[in-house]
Amino acid sequence: MVQNDYKYIIHNGSKDRSGAKEMFPMERAREARKFHRQIPGYGITPLRSMPELSNMLGVSGIYIKDEARRLVLNSFKVMGGSFAVKNLIEKKLGEKNLSWDYLRSGECRRRLGNFVVCSATDGNHGRGLAWVCQQLGYLCKIYVHSETSQPRIDAIKRYGASVTVNPGNYDDACRRAVKDAEENGWEVVSDTSWDGYTEIPTWIMQGYMTIMLEAQEQLAGVGVAKPTHVFVQAGVGALAAATVGFYSALFPNDPPKFIIVEPDKAPCVYESIKAGDGRCHSVKGSLDTIMAGLACGDPSPVAFDILNANADIFLTMPDYVAARGMRILSCPLKGDPFVISGESGAVPLGALFTLVHSIKNGTCDSELKKALDLNEDSNVFMINTEGNTDPIQFHRIIWDGSDPVPRKFSDMDIR
Repeated sequence: MVQNDYKYIIHNGSKDRSGAKEMFPMERAREARKFHRQIPGYGITPLRSMPELSNMLGVSGIYIKDEARRLVLNSFKVMGGSFAVKNLIEKKLGEKNLSWDYLRSGECRRRLGNFVVCSATDGNHGRGLAWVCQQLGYLCKIYVHSETSQPRIDAIKRYGASVTVNPGNYDDACRRAVKDAEENGWEVVSDTSWDGYTEIPTWIMQGYMTIMLEAQEQLAGVGVAKPTHVFVQAGVGALAAATVGFYSALFPNDPPKFIIVEPDKAPCVYESIKAGDGRCHSVKGSLDTIMAGLACGDPSPVAFDILNANADIFLTMPDYVAARGMRILSCPLKGDPFVISGESGAVPLGALFTLVHSIKNGTCDSELKKALDLNEDSNVFMINTEGNTDPIQFHRIIWDGSDPVPRKFSDMDIR
């Protein structure tokens, strides 16, 4: 029998939704969206329905929130970064509900004095912060790891930020950013948390709720009360926790089934769940995956707590699964929309396709098949978190066929 090239954990967490309700209340989602609506160029990103692919995979619907169309940033990250900067400024000034126009005013800058934003990034978070700081008139210092591609670095610099390339991986860049910020009096706006640093990462996750609030209203508009399944990718876990937390708080008695997807070369959340002690565990090494936005060795503790309590299945997937997801979206079945997706954005769809493939060819464990419970009544929601953020890598995958699916995992017609 052909063995599958993915790993899974069926997780029986506490399913105590109280933490999700406290961290992701609907009023906070509405507050975030009210702020985001003030940003010039804001618009609701599309919800892509894939009816033909849904029919092929034997589910009722596949709905993809397309964050590649978010502002001019080609990524969802700006939603969290902008909301965190707003809340940080309000805290420093001792005020509430400041408008976008006031945040960018000369008066606000004078009151703040030396206000410099600093963070580490794999690309998208740094670019989003750089754009926000450029719009508001503040300096931005971004740290990247040594494997960060030049197009990602150039995209950050394009919005006026200075970029420091630090030896090592993403987590090494995080430590360097914190050290330099402490020495220079800068403000760290990180999407990952650590002991004593949880408030700003929480604001970032709450900022992401605008995405889910938009999506839920769009789903309702096509007659879907809520998803039955949510496939969401995890790096440090911030977006995954925001998505899981939003839906756990909104539907505490009957939430969707939550499937968390990670690269098999950077499975920090998976390994932490596997340890079974309720604590975060590190994954060491280069974390060399094409899913650059998910190449993280340390989970965010505040995000992990939400995932540990509420998520149902944790998956690790090889790079070719993300590449296959990109190719499916860029060459859709007739009648489905064309979607541009980067590596990190496409892995949820690639994972769904891979799982259905293994179910159809009889290699999926019966335990996993039962836990997934994918059927003709399933409505699957996922987020395309990024578009073509690294053109060189994008063309290698789409044009040149980089990271192909091994023949033993692609030799069956699942239609």
